[in-house]
Amino acid sequence: MKRTPDLSTATWRKSSYSDGGDNNCVEIADGYPGLVPVRDSKVPAGPALVIAAPAWTTFIDNVRKG
Repeated sequence: MKRTPDLSTATWRKSSYSDGGDNNCVEIADGYPGLVPVRDSKVPAGPALVIAAPAWTTFIDNVRKG
């Protein structure tokens, strides 16, 4: 059985590539071994995706490759 982690105390961070605006990017939370919680900064109280760390790494690698 898979369980969604409790994200109520998550500390969210934006990409260093963000343009500095408050509501215009994806945020992730660290501290969840094997998982990467992701949310839309425009809807901080909305749902978050919880992605397996290897899938997130593959995604980021492909984004960097263009």
